[in-house]
Amino acid sequence: MADSGDLACQEFVELVTEYLEGAMSPTESARFAAHVADCDYCVEYLDLMRLTIRILGSIGEDQIAPDSRARLLASFRDWKPSPSATPPI
Repeated sequence: MADSGDLACQEFVELVTEYLEGAMSPTESARFAAHVADCDYCVEYLDLMRLTIRILGSIGEDQIAPDSRARLLASFRDWKPSPSATPPI
């Protein structure tokens, strides 16, 4: 993991969408890239997010059953990471 002056894993996770959408400033993008170069946990997370977007990005809202959509939204609304799933910071 990167030094304390660099991005922490938690901040990395919070910024991953902004990074993938190309909405990051050059300075933030450099911090993000430096963290990825030094943190295997976040490399894996970034790869997983890219895969998720590629797979789920092709599914339209009309292809999801209403009850499944409601359960999915509730899961994200109530989701909290377990301490054991959190990479060391």
